[in-house]
This record gives sequence, structure tokens and C-alpha cells, in this order.
Amino acid sequence: MPDYSVQLSKYMPVSAAPIISQWIVNSGCLFRISKHRSSKFGDYRPPYGKHGHRISVNHNLNPYAFLITTIHEFAHLKTWNSYKNKAKPHGKEWKANFRQLMEPFIRNGIFPDDVETALVHYMNNPAASSCTDLSLFRVLKQHDIQKNGAQTVEKLPENTIFTLKNGRVFQRKEKIRKRYRCVELQTQRIYLFSPIAEVTVLEYPINSVNLTRHSS
Repeated sequence: MPDYSVQLSKYMPVSAAPIISQWIVNSGCLFRISKHRSSKFGDYRPPYGKHGHRISVNHNLNPYAFLITTIHEFAHLKTWNSYKNKAKPHGKEWKANFRQLMEPFIRNGIFPDDVETALVHYMNNPAASSCTDLSLFRVLKQHDIQKNGAQTVEKLPENTIFTLKNGRVFQRKEKIRKRYRCVELQTQRIYLFSPIAEVTVLEYPINSVNLTRHSS
């Protein structure tokens, strides 16, 4: 019987790797370490045609985020095995399976105290992604090892100018309810950003940016 513990331990807590390895073997799942995807941390695909269960998880997550995402996707697999397409993607069936699969990791102290506290709170009503729970996301970010210079919008002082990966430049304005109003400098259009959106601060001052409104 194959054992993927050594490979998995490069991405998640060592003590969790044997459990996940056993899940992969028992389910016959194709488990893939994926490149970074800004739109999602992981993905589950049910059996289709000649393909069996398929799970992918982003390679650049810290060990705790990687493990939580992996459990999230295996909860989808378990839900599909029981209900096929009759259950909602993140409905009560998935939530029950997520809690059940997570329980032994909580019980065995796999996570550090701050992550465990935020995770237990999140498990009261788990959502489509751990990044939609701001408290859990913020705690997980504290355990990131590699820093790429990115900052979250909520950490920026008002009027800070920042850029996205696609090169678009914005100026952060005030908070409106749960999001921040930001002005795209080239078009002067208003966009609402999640407080945990990752952006890169520009070094040059605001007066060097072209604020001319483009006529339509």
C-alpha cells in the first residue's frame, strides 16, 4: 500500500501527513499539489468519465492553511460519496462532514493555540472557504513563512496607493461597512475591496500619479 506521508509532510504538519496519506489511499483520490491560484486555495472534482476523485491544493499555503484546505476538499469527496449531486456544495451535509473530518486534528493538538481557537469558532458555521472567515484568515496569515511584499487592504493607511498583480493602480479610501472604498486612478471608478485582499504598495508619491479622468 502506498504511503505519501513523506511528500505530504513538506506541505502540512508532519503528524497530520499519515492521516491524509491514508485518506488518499482509501478514497483512490488523485491528489495534486497545485501552483498558486489567487481565486481559490483548493479544488475538488468528482468522478467523471475515466477520472476518479480529484483534489488539488495550492503549494504556497502555510502548513496549517494547507491542512485546513485539504480537509475542506476531502469533506466534498465524502459528501459526494454519500449524496452525489443531491447535496448543496457547502450545505449542511458538507458542514457535518467537515466537522467530523476536522475533529481528530483538533483533538490531537495538530494546530497551534491561536489557529485552533479561530478554527473552532469557524467550525460553528464553516463557509465556502476559510478565507471568507476574516478571523481565521488573519490568524493563518500570521503563520506564513514566505513574505512576498504583499499587504492586506485593511492594514493600509487611508489614501495609500497600491497596485494589483494585473498592474491596475488604486487609492484606498474609507471603510464602508465590511469593505473599503478604493478609487482606480486611471479611470476614477470606485471599487469595494475586501479587507483581506492582498495588494502591493507603490513607492512613488501620489502627486506623481496621473489622476486625469479619462473621457468616455
